[in-house]
Amino acid sequence: MRTTVTFDDDVAAAIDEIRRERHLGLSEAVNELVRAGLTAPPRRSVFGQRTAEMGARIDVSNVAEALEVIEGPSAR
Repeated sequence: MRTTVTFDDDVAAAIDEIRRERHLGLSEAVNELVRAGLTAPPRRSVFGQRTAEMGARIDVSNVAEALEVIEGPSAR
């Protein structure tokens, strides 16, 4: 399959480096890089929310009451 693709400068440099190191043509180098990217395990970081105990217990089922507790009755 013939396709026109434009590479960013850093990607083009990586392709050129692989071509020089392994004595490959452009298509061979690009195919190797694409295959490596397709078979690589996904790099996902696990999100962890950090919390701190503040000692306050506020029932948030009633938003108006919760705001009054947090901000005081004069905040309205």
